[in-house]
Amino acid sequence: MKNTRYIILALLTVSLLVAACGNKENHNSEDGNSHSDDAKLEAKEDHSDEEEVLLSQQQFDALQMKTDTLALRNMNGYVEANGTLEVPPQNEAAITSVVGANVVSIKVIEGDKVNKGQVVAYLSHPNIIKMQTDYLNTFSNSNFLKKNYERQQKLYDAGVGSGANFQKAEAEYDASKAMVNGLEAQLRLLNINASSVRNGTIAQSISLRSPIEGFVQKVEVKTGQYVEPQTELFEIVNTHHVHADLMVFEKDVYKVKKGQKVIFNLQSNTDEELTAEIYSVSKTFEDNPKALHVHAEIENKKGNLIPGMYIQGKIQVENAETNALPESAIIKEGDRFYVFSVERENEDWSFKPVEVLLGAKDGNWIAVQFTEELDKATKFAYNNAYYLIAEMKKGEAEHEH
Repeated sequence: MKNTRYIILALLTVSLLVAACGNKENHNSEDGNSHSDDAKLEAKEDHSDEEEVLLSQQQFDALQMKTDTLALRNMNGYVEANGTLEVPPQNEAAITSVVGANVVSIKVIEGDKVNKGQVVAYLSHPNIIKMQTDYLNTFSNSNFLKKNYERQQKLYDAGVGSGANFQKAEAEYDASKAMVNGLEAQLRLLNINASSVRNGTIAQSISLRSPIEGFVQKVEVKTGQYVEPQTELFEIVNTHHVHADLMVFEKDVYKVKKGQKVIFNLQSNTDEELTAEIYSVSKTFEDNPKALHVHAEIENKKGNLIPGMYIQGKIQVENAETNALPESAIIKEGDRFYVFSVERENEDWSFKPVEVLLGAKDGNWIAVQFTEELDKATKFAYNNAYYLIAEMKKGEAEHEH
């Protein structure tokens, strides 16, 4: 019996030791898994922190980074239309001379801003001097005829003068007044002060003045050149009222109406977009090509907009707008697409990738949808997405080493 108890006790001891070892192994295994999970989480957090590109202000400026909030664009409901920049007729002027004369001096060059009434050139010619002396002689003669008329009137009223003499004096005086008034009108066209001429001051030259405020677009004379009457010497344009003049073809006319928005760019600068609103649609067709003129007021005038510049535009005929970004803001990584949100961090700029789903494409713009909701005030990089993804990968590689 005693031996039997020792055997049972020994077996129980062995069982307890085996169980203890098993528990220890299980405990170690659980601890190992816990440490492993923590390591994975920490690595994930580190990777998340790495998904960021920091640029200094100097780098930001050197790359000419463009940032903005999401743009709303009409991606498919539009009519394409080309045309030119124009100004209304009342905002452009041609300066001519009313008499043949020689150019004494030119006071402006192309591109100069001029005010209404500002002198642009001086002209001189013997005929200009002759017109002033003719006026002075005619004015003096008119004064003599006036006195003779008044004298004949007194004699006629007193009954001692001839009616024929009175009528002749009256007719001669009236004719002289008409002559004086006509010469005064001619002097005004030449910008010569008639009262100064009556006082004996004869102008040697006349001034040409701008009839409107604007910019000198053309100078078509040289100093010393003789110019014929009505020859265009200068062209002045007020570009403040420059607008988009688009041609819409017959098949699209029914879609276009006043108040619609237009997005266009200059052929000389396709990267800069301008917006306008249609304020007038012509009611008659041009023959070649068969199209209507559509006039649109430019809303965000930028740079040097010169009448005659060729433009390419799209008239929005539907109001369905969607979020969109330029093609240069989007990068493909594997089978996914990303854009970069941007924030200012002290003196640096932080760019973080955000996954997007792509939609319709319109020129250089692509409609985008986000896989997660973002703040409407979030700003995005509008360009250099390839550079930003390359910098992010480079940072990840350096971290792995």
